[in-house]
Amino acid sequence: MSDTDNIIDEKLIALTNLSQGDFEAFLYDCDGTLADNMGAHRETYVHLAARDGVAIDGDMIDELAGWPVVDVVKEINKRYNADLDPVAFAAERQQLFFDEYIEKTLPIEHVVNHLKAHAGQVKIGVVSGGQRVSVEKTLNILGIRNLVEVMVCANETPNGKPFPDPFLAAAEKLGVKPSRCLVFEDGDPGVQSAEAAGMKWIRIDKL
Repeated sequence: MSDTDNIIDEKLIALTNLSQGDFEAFLYDCDGTLADNMGAHRETYVHLAARDGVAIDGDMIDELAGWPVVDVVKEINKRYNADLDPVAFAAERQQLFFDEYIEKTLPIEHVVNHLKAHAGQVKIGVVSGGQRVSVEKTLNILGIRNLVEVMVCANETPNGKPFPDPFLAAAEKLGVKPSRCLVFEDGDPGVQSAEAAGMKWIRIDKL
């Protein structure tokens, strides 16, 4: 067994131990939590913003991981005194990612394995700030779409992360009380959303 395999196994054990409890549903973020594609997402933002004359720091995109794209663009405008059209930018970014980057998606092995191990034992949902078409394709690439019972994606609730709406919507669709849901996230907005929804959470990037 390679060192990489050992690290994956250790992280899976840690994740499994942390997720013990009387939970009825596990709710996973997608990008950066199940899917190793944040670098690709960051590149699409930087590429499109630069085309419109706005040189953004890619670290900002990591900081806002989980936010709906429209809200990220509004934040770019605020920080960089820019006037990017959030709706048009979101549509172009979605298409660029879908056309040129999505097939490069890799699994975050220990989180994907955790989901697979618990499917059928608890209800499984995916709550993402991404567009449904991209999330669907990502989950298919990862080979876990058939294990996910409910998806809540961008623009499907009145407010996205860091507001509680997306996680509350997933809990309602699954028929599970928020207090019986455990959230798996990799960013502050997702954690804030989970806390606001009254749910416990695990930061998978802190394992």
